[in-house]
Amino acid sequence: MQRFNYVAIDNDGKEQRGTVDANDQSQAIAFLRQNRLFPQSVTPVSAQGGQKAKGGLGSMEINLRLPKFLRGRVKAKDLMVLTRQLATLVESGLPLVRGLRILQNQAKNADMKETLASIGASVESGSTFSEALSQHPRYFDNLFVNMTKAGEAGGQVEQSLTRLAEFLEKSEKIKNKVKSAMTYPIVVMLVAIGITAFLMVKVIPEFEKVFADLMGANQMPPMTRFVMGISNAVVDDGLIVLIGIVLLVIIVNLINRTKRGKLIFDQLKLKIPGVGDLVLKSAVGRTTRTLGTLMQSGVPVLQALDIVRDTSGNMIVANAYQEIHESVKEGDSMIPPMERAKVFPAMVVSMVGVGEETGALPDMLERVANTYDDEVDNAVEAMTSIIEPIMIVVLALIVGTIVIAMFQPMMAMIGGLSG
Repeated sequence: MQRFNYVAIDNDGKEQRGTVDANDQSQAIAFLRQNRLFPQSVTPVSAQGGQKAKGGLGSMEINLRLPKFLRGRVKAKDLMVLTRQLATLVESGLPLVRGLRILQNQAKNADMKETLASIGASVESGSTFSEALSQHPRYFDNLFVNMTKAGEAGGQVEQSLTRLAEFLEKSEKIKNKVKSAMTYPIVVMLVAIGITAFLMVKVIPEFEKVFADLMGANQMPPMTRFVMGISNAVVDDGLIVLIGIVLLVIIVNLINRTKRGKLIFDQLKLKIPGVGDLVLKSAVGRTTRTLGTLMQSGVPVLQALDIVRDTSGNMIVANAYQEIHESVKEGDSMIPPMERAKVFPAMVVSMVGVGEETGALPDMLERVANTYDDEVDNAVEAMTSIIEPIMIVVLALIVGTIVIAMFQPMMAMIGGLSG
């Protein structure tokens, strides 16, 4: 018998370490799997306290692992690429476990590599793919797990993975468009804040000293005194203002984490002129695409509505889907609760009604999602085209006011000398 050190993952996804006695490495691995442990590494223990017989420091096995909160997080884009690659491998006829091993070897993120190893070990030990995914909710949400489960039930895992990949790609595409459209306004705003802060902290105090010596503080023009007052407040009380802003952000976040607070903020988002329409269109497009994708994959409609409700991102929309869920549960149509919610535009309600009548609801939901994705693109472009000149005008007004406020005392002094 020989002793082996092992590192394994249990059913809860936690890492377990220890030793096991076996005739060889294969027997040690089989023993671990029988005890519902999914081995990550199994290495023989030498007679010299875990070191190899002829080893110095170089022969010691060093396995340093960072805590999970210090490891690099897996981005949505990486998950999208992973899903597409796995779908391609499985569609080409490669066994699922082998596909997972290939992606595990290619993974650059250590946390994702460990996750793929755990999923592969779970599937090898007899768990279904969806059960293995459900052990890692940090990466694979209910949408991912349930679509995979539906694919397993119908013997179409590769089709479910393909639909998931397409869904993630479209979602990432919309997200990237919004980010790229908002980049320029954000950059202009940051430049405006930086220039204003520099003028208030460095430039205006120097002018204040000169003007106070030449003409006295009370003889300065009102605009000059106003600007210098703001400058003094920024210089003297800037830390207090910064602390106040940080506390305000923390308080808002804490309120937003409560059910009542989130409901209030989500209502406000929908009522902001311009922004509210964009938020609503984005939520409608995302939720209808999610619902259509789930139904196309064979997920039961009630379960699909639960998933859509939990992933809507807005409590007003979530409450609307809860009412739809209750209506469908009673055997009624989706249309009455959709009309009562006053969240869904008339066009969406009409297309859902047609989909129910014709039995092509998933296709109709997909068309609604495509339509609203286009509308979100157009709304973002329109908002960007409006925000850009507004930001430039605001920047010009701020800088112009400061310049005029500094020139007025100069003009007054020049006028006094001329007189």
